[in-house]
Amino acid sequence: MNLRVFLLIFFSIASIFSQENERLHSYSFDASPFYGSIILHNPDISHLISEHPTGVILGYNRKTFGLEEWQQWYNYPDLGASFIYQNSHNETLGDAYGLYAHFNFYFFKRNLQFRIGQGVSYATDPYDRATNFRNNAYGSRLLSSTFMMFNYQKENIYKNLGLKLGLSVIHYSNANIKAPNTSTNTLAFNAGLVYTLDGDVTEYIRREKERITEPVKYNLVFRTGVNESDNIGHGQYPFYIFSGYADKRVGRKSALQLGADVFFSNFLKELIEFQSISFPENNIDANTDYRRVGLFVGHELFINKLSIGTQLGYYVYYPFDFEGKVYNRFSLKRYFGDTFFGVVSLKSHGAAAEAVEFGIGVRL
Repeated sequence: MNLRVFLLIFFSIASIFSQENERLHSYSFDASPFYGSIILHNPDISHLISEHPTGVILGYNRKTFGLEEWQQWYNYPDLGASFIYQNSHNETLGDAYGLYAHFNFYFFKRNLQFRIGQGVSYATDPYDRATNFRNNAYGSRLLSSTFMMFNYQKENIYKNLGLKLGLSVIHYSNANIKAPNTSTNTLAFNAGLVYTLDGDVTEYIRREKERITEPVKYNLVFRTGVNESDNIGHGQYPFYIFSGYADKRVGRKSALQLGADVFFSNFLKELIEFQSISFPENNIDANTDYRRVGLFVGHELFINKLSIGTQLGYYVYYPFDFEGKVYNRFSLKRYFGDTFFGVVSLKSHGAAAEAVEFGIGVRL
């Protein structure tokens, strides 16, 4: 399932690459060894934090020069791919090998680089009831992984070689596709080299900024996937989510959202039945409705055919208590034309992930 997340992002960014005129190109490669610590975000993983993880981040970047208008909006970002190897120096937790698609955004005369990447990682030693029951962080070998880098970067210090150094944050989780899923977050210091291949273009294309206005748009989305409760061994169950919302463009980059979700989460059926039998003192009726209805507000950030969505919701129909009434969603959307889109979302309650959602929708 996590492989689909990476493939959607990879092919979305690949489509942006393909839209560039081939005569406008310049590439760079970077390698950044790192040394860090796993953050204790949950006391349940304290036994897994025994050493300082080390590893390396490798990056391939393609520069943009403003051939398309959106590139100027974001100060001519890079598009690329990264590979991360992390050695946890803990036999229980194991190592991780990840492949990502990323964006590089630049600030302060392009000396400060912010990289954000999303992809899939392979864990060498996930939870196993018989052989590795202490690894309650990773319940599967394939993990969804997000990383960010905040780096000072200076290219071409000596010929084509440059320097980068700063901080990185690497997150590993399977988003409750399979329990356990306590997840880990690594905060690391990185320092490395950048090698730049000079292309044919050195000047950025600048256009007069035009105002973008749209009427209110109406969206219908269907999302699905599988997930499991936090109780190990309870099994994976499909879920179905129907969403409707209105959005209003408020500039070149942003739109505001207001809408509703209806959740059919089958793992809650099993959880309700389990708790009604195993914990009679809680007075849970086995026939309690597993469905939920939520209202949400949101924001959408447009990056060419891609967009990044954030939503904050509140359940107005909530017959069974699971992780609280407030939920949030982070989404990556890919538009196909002006009407249809595909979307991958992470739904959670605070830092507790509930599901990775795969969806299709229309914007009318």
